[in-house]
Parts: sequence; structure tokens; C-alpha cells
Amino acid sequence: MIMRDTDRALVQAATAVAKLRCRSDNHTVAAAVRSTDGRVFSGVNVYHFTGGPCAEVVALGAAATQGAGELEAIVAVGDRGRGVLPPCGRCRQVLLDYFPSIKVIVGPPDGLRAIPIADLLPETYVWSDQQVEVPAGPRAALWPVPVVPGVRQAAED
Repeated sequence: MIMRDTDRALVQAATAVAKLRCRSDNHTVAAAVRSTDGRVFSGVNVYHFTGGPCAEVVALGAAATQGAGELEAIVAVGDRGRGVLPPCGRCRQVLLDYFPSIKVIVGPPDGLRAIPIADLLPETYVWSDQQVEVPAGPRAALWPVPVVPGVRQAAED
């Protein structure tokens, strides 16, 4: 896929965040994501030995916090001039599940391209395709919802 000017600007945005905010071993990757209305949201990874969130997931959370709807492109950039990084497997799955039409910017500096997330995750697991239909009726057969004294139960949709 051909890189558009808006894609190059997204790489520049993530690069700027990496230079400004990735200054320790706790934050080594920055990501920027663009919504269909042109807004850009960024995030950095939160390294933790338990596998803290990647920069892409943090950027998705930032976009959701700001009320972004559909997202059209995302890129991750490593600190210390490492350039564009491809998303890990977990991030690829999250991106596909939430934004199946999103483009991901990948490749070497002289060959960056924006490709559909599905191209990065062939023969993918689609969560919604694997769900068992639960027959309508009493919820008694499902796991019971614990009742905590003094806590109001959430209303069902």
C-alpha cells in the first residue's frame, strides 16, 4: 500500500512522542493512531515484567478516552532512533478485533507502507465467530453473579 502524507505525519507524531517521552526502560515504544475524522492520539508502552501494555494498546485507550470513533491507521516507533516497529501478536489481535479495517504502518525507513491489519494476521482467530449461542431464558444456568453487600448491581442492557 502507498503511504499518504497523513501516514507520514502519523509516523512523525509517534517519533516525536518517542523522543520526548521514551526516556527510561519503562517506556521504550511510542504509538500514534489516527481516527477517521483526522484526530491523532498517542501513547507509550508501560513496561512491566508481567507484560504491561504495549504502546499501541495505550494509544487505543487514549483514543477511546477522547471519544474517538473509528480508527483508520496506527504506527509504533521505537526509542533511540529504532524507527517503525511492527505490532506484536497480541496487539495485532486487539487491532483486528476492535478495528478490522485499520491500516498498520510497517517496514524499513526507505520502504514504509500502510497495510490492512488482516494482512499481518492471516488465518486469524475471530473471537465473535467462536462464541456459542446461549439460549434465551433464565440466567440460572450461567455462572452466578456474586452479591456484594452495599454494592449496587449493574443494570443489564
